Amino acid sequence: MNETPSSNLFGFAHLWESGDTISHVVTLILIAMSVASWYLILAKTWDWWTLRRAARSLGDFWSASSVSEGIVKLRAATADSPFARLATQANRCHADCAALREQLAARLDPGEQLERALRQQLSSTQAKLENGLTLLATTGATAPFVGLFGTVWGIYHALVAIGISGQAALEKVAGPVGEALIMTAAGLAVALPAVFAYNTFTRANRLALGELDAFAHDLYSFFTVGKPSAARGATNLPLRIRPSAEAA
Repeated sequence: MNETPSSNLFGFAHLWESGDTISHVVTLILIAMSVASWYLILAKTWDWWTLRRAARSLGDFWSASSVSEGIVKLRAATADSPFARLATQANRCHADCAALREQLAARLDPGEQLERALRQQLSSTQAKLENGLTLLATTGATAPFVGLFGTVWGIYHALVAIGISGQAALEKVAGPVGEALIMTAAGLAVALPAVFAYNTFTRANRLALGELDAFAHDLYSFFTVGKPSAARGATNLPLRIRPSAEAA
């Protein structure tokens, strides 16, 4: 008759019931960090998949008979294609240079205006790609310590209870200490997926930004010279954006 109650002394339910306000807060923080991390992991995985699909449509862009038709083909592959945004920005800047006479940008020659527009679009795309990486990095770095704090507090709470009761038998210590150690395991379970995801998305972003940078050079060459650059890395124009400290 006593087997069922004793078998529940080492579960999460008993840990929650025997915990105090601080242990409950630590548990809720870990749950919130885990939910936020997995939401970002799934969302950015979807973003990366759509970006790869958009990159595969670059051949359709260069095979089009006009820039407008090429942009339509890029958007047909992915509605929110960053390559389509780059091409649209370059095409708009190339067409609207004459309308900038009363703006500061009119003091730049058309090539510099195009370079400026492409760089702004690349920076905007980079910021979008890196959105959420800070939370993943923070979760990976702090979740183990949050769990460790819960463990230390749980052990302290258990030792105080044992001291008050005056019973230090193994069966009295094993349960509370084992429950406290669950918090350390929970912290690691939250941190490890976040760390793996951060490293994976950081590398994926570098590859994506490299492809976008190469496409920007090709667009610049097309609108200024009339054809894509034969050697993408040979241009002297400083279009390449630097990785942020977060993605380094």
